[in-house]
Amino acid sequence: MNEHTPIRVLLVDDHPLVRDGISSRLQEEPHIEVVGQAGNGREAIARAHELCPDVVLMDITMPVMDGLEATRRFKAELPEVRVLILSMHDDQEYIVKLMHDGANGYVLKDVSSDELIKAIEAVHQGSTYLSAGASQSLFNNFHGRPGGHEPVLTRREETVLRLIAEGQCNKDIARSLNISVRTVETHRQNIKGKLDIHTAAGLARYAIEHKLVSLG
Repeated sequence: MNEHTPIRVLLVDDHPLVRDGISSRLQEEPHIEVVGQAGNGREAIARAHELCPDVVLMDITMPVMDGLEATRRFKAELPEVRVLILSMHDDQEYIVKLMHDGANGYVLKDVSSDELIKAIEAVHQGSTYLSAGASQSLFNNFHGRPGGHEPVLTRREETVLRLIAEGQCNKDIARSLNISVRTVETHRQNIKGKLDIHTAAGLARYAIEHKLVSLG
């Protein structure tokens, strides 16, 4: 990093107060410049085309276009932009999915401002960065059961499966979990693929057999 060229950061979160708070802290760093803000993924992509940021600091759960879809779009349209996810979600499925789709780092919102700055610097320099909480989530998912076997379904997938078994549609599940319908559809496809069950009745039966729902 050229010490005379600040890292250009675009902040993407649907809560203006969150954006303003992060912006105020980052602007204290002479080597970081917040060049803009956006409230959803679609706006972020449009602003990135205009502002040419080095790093996009982005939440997952947002209206219009969430962070999952926006990350895919960034890598397709602006592959030179580094994407750093800043989220409250510590589910393994989110972390793996986003990293697979092109995110360069994943940081939980409970990190200190100093660690956030470290993460921005790392992804800008070409490294991949996972905060301690994100790394622990991945470790727990692979080693949390006897024998160290990976669970068949993640915790979030089990929750989605339970709601499917209870008869909720994708839109209702999205509303219940505060995620996008597209994310629910992704979970549903992942569940079907992992279990090799491709009917609603089959999924409901699996959920009952594994005590994810009660008959009582």
